[in-house]
Amino acid sequence: MSATDQNGSGSGIDAETWAAAQSSPEFAQLRKRLRNFVFPVSALFLVWYLVYVLLADYAHGFMSIKLVGNINVGLVLGLLQFVSTFAITTWYVRYANKNLDPVAEKIREDVEGGGK
Repeated sequence: MSATDQNGSGSGIDAETWAAAQSSPEFAQLRKRLRNFVFPVSALFLVWYLVYVLLADYAHGFMSIKLVGNINVGLVLGLLQFVSTFAITTWYVRYANKNLDPVAEKIREDVEGGGK
């Protein structure tokens, strides 16, 4: 049983191959692309959520402004939290399909081809 199999990966690819893949320029590019998307979008969403929470706690008058019937600003902003979550998910999937998956696929092919 190889050291890799003992660690539970079960792929049969040795540690040196994984280390070489991780130190490759393609892997660095993949990490950079992922971080360039995830960190700013996460920060933006957290700020948006924090603004919503602060408005709900400290701006009762603003949040209770009725827009249509019994629908007020607070309800609309709360529902927009869900909409923004789905929008970010869709945006990420499209970004990953275009910018991350091709690079990850190349790395996978290199690792699997070089490990056999």
